[in-house]
Amino acid sequence: MLRNKLIFVGLLFGLSAYSAFAAGGELAKIQNQIKKTEQQNKQIEQQLQTSNKNVEQTKKQLVKAADRVSDLEEKRSALIKRIAELDKQRDKINEELSQHNQGISDATSSILFIASNPNFNAETMHDYVLTSVVLSAAADQFDSQIMFATKKLNELNEIHEQRVIEKEKLDRSAKKYTKEKTELDKLLKTRSAQNEKLKNQQIEIQNKLKTLSAKAKSISELSAGVGSSKMLSDAKFSKRKLNVPVRGKLVVRYGEKTALGLKSDGWRIRTRGDALVMAPADGVVKFADSFRGFGKVIIMSHKNGYNTVMTNMGSIDALVGQEVLAGEPIGRMNENKPEMYLEVRRGKNSVDPARIFNEP
Repeated sequence: MLRNKLIFVGLLFGLSAYSAFAAGGELAKIQNQIKKTEQQNKQIEQQLQTSNKNVEQTKKQLVKAADRVSDLEEKRSALIKRIAELDKQRDKINEELSQHNQGISDATSSILFIASNPNFNAETMHDYVLTSVVLSAAADQFDSQIMFATKKLNELNEIHEQRVIEKEKLDRSAKKYTKEKTELDKLLKTRSAQNEKLKNQQIEIQNKLKTLSAKAKSISELSAGVGSSKMLSDAKFSKRKLNVPVRGKLVVRYGEKTALGLKSDGWRIRTRGDALVMAPADGVVKFADSFRGFGKVIIMSHKNGYNTVMTNMGSIDALVGQEVLAGEPIGRMNENKPEMYLEVRRGKNSVDPARIFNEP
């Protein structure tokens, strides 16, 4: 009996030891899996950090590239305008020379007539004096016309030399512009690839925006509908004045009457066709689509409850929900309607852009 009890106790001890061993093995497996998962998470976190750094680096590069491209576009426009002015001056001088060719021809004809029909008979002093006066007048006219023609030809030569110089500048800037624009396009493609995750979230957002766009009766309603950041009591937008999103000429100021006789709630800026449009300040793209009467529109939300509205875009290079830096390219103007309407809103109220932006 005692022997049976000892055998039973031995079996129990063996089973307990085996169970403990088996449990220890499972625990080790679980702990190993946890370790692997933690390592994978660390790798993912590192990849995310690297990705975020790359995105930020791309944004900064885009800001610099956009500024360079915009500068070159402006310089090229100025050079093209200068060459056109020189061509206009050249055409005017050519026209003047053409008109004065008749004067030179008349003076030459007079001199040749007198030379072929001389009348210097001393006995008829009247004819002598008359011939002398006519010859002198013809010579003076000839000298005057020749001097005028010489002056105009010199001017024409100067214009030709200036045009050659300006054309060489334009050709150099064209090469530089092509290089800078290629770099900008590469960066835009890089940013587009980095935004792939954001693109996957666009369908639902775009459907909401289309509904909002259909309901909104005005650009102000649309701006209010997309929402804005939290408003603070001090109402400050920026410590320094920022640059407008596109380079051009300010043709309508805030509060001035429009062509329809209505008070303008923003600025109208006449630009070059296809001019580069840049984010006016750090912020988030809240709307990027067409809106009736305003072409393609971008609405951005900035800090302290401010929204900016930019209209008449020809193309948009930004996604809804995308965070962009001040100066980062977000699109180009419409070639057929190169006039941006820029509106700044805070809550329900419009704000004079002059409070925020340097004049273009």
